[in-house]
Amino acid sequence: MTRVSGDENADDGTDTETETDAGAEGGDDRVPVLLVRDDREYLVKPGGEQGTDLGVLEVPEDVQSGDTIETHLGDEFHVRRLRGPDLFHQFERTGAPMVPRDIGLVMGETGIARGDRVLDAGTGTGVLAAMMARAGASVVTYERDAEFADVARENMALGGVEDAVDVRTGDVLEHLDDLESSSFDVCTLDTGDAPAMVEHAPDLLVDGGFLAVYSPFIESTRAVSETAREVGLSDVTTRETIQREMQFDERGSRPSTAPVGHTGYLTIARNE
Repeated sequence: MTRVSGDENADDGTDTETETDAGAEGGDDRVPVLLVRDDREYLVKPGGEQGTDLGVLEVPEDVQSGDTIETHLGDEFHVRRLRGPDLFHQFERTGAPMVPRDIGLVMGETGIARGDRVLDAGTGTGVLAAMMARAGASVVTYERDAEFADVARENMALGGVEDAVDVRTGDVLEHLDDLESSSFDVCTLDTGDAPAMVEHAPDLLVDGGFLAVYSPFIESTRAVSETAREVGLSDVTTRETIQREMQFDERGSRPSTAPVGHTGYLTIARNE
């Protein structure tokens, strides 16, 4: 399954298209590429086939970024390498995913890197899990909703990270016995009951490991911060994530007059 976006920087208004991929079942490690033309954008694996309103695209197995591919009707699409932020636009959504700027804070504050093992709760669309995997981490992520979990697995395959992300269906609090103590470098939470999970963070994290909790609401954020301190986590900090775009025109330069770009609250703590 692929998603077509009208604008690479758009958050919504996308239409879902289908992809026929000869190697979609099991053992497929081909990295998808973006096929772009004007306001059209498709994510397809090498060797795959994509139907469009301009004709059918057949993607060669040896396709490279920078190539040009024609549909059977002769319309050209440019090949672009898949980048992490593209996942935000291409993944099928089961809710409002964490936006790239917040994901950047999570990864920057926790230092997620190749070889890290990450426990993630509240998979949702799976954008965070996929971007951590693209950074080289191995991710175990829990999603309560079985349908959401199925979509997340499809998204991991679409993003080429299915081998690095283990999407598990269920409440992580009910599966603590399945998790080895002191085995995770980072724990990321995006759930309504995050404070209850924070209690177990010291047992799950390695010495020096990080906890990152995201919430759109201040009430949960305060409970997370208080619980983190109570269980002995250190360097507990909470930030509101706000971003303003700049406007440049003939009259001058200033921040956009659009509403303040609040997306959520991020709490970071360390296991020491």
